[in-house]
Amino acid sequence: MITSAQMRAARALLGIDQKALAEMAGVSVPTIQRMEASAGNVRGVVDTLMKVIEAFDRAGIELIAEGAPSLGTGRGVRLKEPAETKTNS
Repeated sequence: MITSAQMRAARALLGIDQKALAEMAGVSVPTIQRMEASAGNVRGVVDTLMKVIEAFDRAGIELIAEGAPSLGTGRGVRLKEPAETKTNS
């Protein structure tokens, strides 16, 4: 659904801190902290996850799932598979 890295990156794009995100989503700061401390996909109460995702959506953040095309227009960033490192033989 959403990863902790996506949450941190979305906050960075918006230029907001955890407190501001908590206020936007109507959840507590410790909840945001726990979500961002998760490894990989954020786990938690589905209602809480949806509040955070909807807050990002209202702020103009498009969360892109693994392997999904972006539906938005304009500039953006996305992680890709790193290029393999060439070794000298």
